[in-house]
Amino acid sequence: MNRCGMHGSTHAKKGGKFAYAWVGNSATQCPGQCAWPFQKPIVGPQIPPLVSPNGDVGIDGIIINLASVLAGTVTNPFDGGYFQGPANAPLEAVSACTGMFGSGAFPGYPGQVLLDKKTGASYNAPGVNGRKYLLPAMWDPNTSKCKTLV
Repeated sequence: MNRCGMHGSTHAKKGGKFAYAWVGNSATQCPGQCAWPFQKPIVGPQIPPLVSPNGDVGIDGIIINLASVLAGTVTNPFDGGYFQGPANAPLEAVSACTGMFGSGAFPGYPGQVLLDKKTGASYNAPGVNGRKYLLPAMWDPNTSKCKTLV
């Protein structure tokens, strides 16, 4: 209950290892942290929250957390893959860019994202069948900067 999501690995009964990911319900589990920027933050600037692109703050928060955890699972599945900093406190592909969703982002401000004119929702990734998502920035090792979709 003290984090929005996590990933790790364990040994299978028949040998070998497998990676796993877990994400909590961001509507009920620390929404000011796990559903930000669609909820008012627990700390920091109290700017109005963004309108969630799918009309469900909890699900849209889960999507952000799932994208973050999946990126870490893929790039650092067994704690020996890609990360920055010390191994006991790694910054992974997305955790190095926490809270960044669009250009000009800084702590407490998600950055400039796209706006759905019909609903007022904020997003940066169009999906299938007109769905829209807000996905976090990822660390780009080629440029040594966080890269957003917009």
